[in-house]
Amino acid sequence: MDQRLSTDAMNHTNGNYVRIDGPEDPELGMFDKPLPFCGCGIGWFSLLLGFVFPVMWYYAAFLYFYKYYDKDPRERSGLGASAVAASVCTVGVLIAVIVIVIKSLHP
Repeated sequence: MDQRLSTDAMNHTNGNYVRIDGPEDPELGMFDKPLPFCGCGIGWFSLLLGFVFPVMWYYAAFLYFYKYYDKDPRERSGLGASAVAASVCTVGVLIAVIVIVIKSLHP
């Protein structure tokens, strides 16, 4: 057993660092890298930017439905929120178009 890779928390009191990952989960440190776009991730960044450019909601919804979050599960909530925003935007635009068409047919 490698003495440098102790998971015992008591070694931290001696001034040594303790590794977080253990033998039961070797991929625990896989997501230590920060998310892109100032730590927000693509999904939340698209949600915020979508209020100015709604096309970003559709881009994030596309990523959500094609399971981009399999690469990084931390992206799932932001991409899901953007997909909901894209759906709400689509319903709103459809209602607005229907109202405009009905009003133009019956002056």
